[in-house]
Amino acid sequence: MTAEPIELETRVAARPELVFAYFVQPELYRRWKGNSAELDPRPGGLYRVVMPTGHVVLGEYVLVEPPSRVVFTWGWEGNPDLPPGSSTVEVTLVPDGDGTIVRLKHGGLPDDYWREQHVGGWRRYLDRLAVAGAGGDPGPDAP
Repeated sequence: MTAEPIELETRVAARPELVFAYFVQPELYRRWKGNSAELDPRPGGLYRVVMPTGHVVLGEYVLVEPPSRVVFTWGWEGNPDLPPGSSTVEVTLVPDGDGTIVRLKHGGLPDDYWREQHVGGWRRYLDRLAVAGAGGDPGPDAP
């Protein structure tokens, strides 16, 4: 049995075209999440992020629709409970005046433990994205 999907949103004071780039360009991705990112934003392309803890998120892009939507699979390298590609993250970007509403849905997590772990993580990272996307510095991504 899988847990209920995570559904979160934030507002970024930047247009969708810029916010979209934070999900597909490694140098921008690292500004808000992870120590390194290998991103090949096309269906079947690599999504790999090394987190500050040293853990590696691994998946692949499923859908890339600039500047409004990106979908990628998600899992943890070396973790049999949530292996690479076993869950799915969908990000939708909605214009909101001079900004963007970022809606994130993470489904397919195996249970409530993993759901709660990812709710906290995604909240933290969406807050960091809001700062970085608006041109600010969210500071180093520490464990």
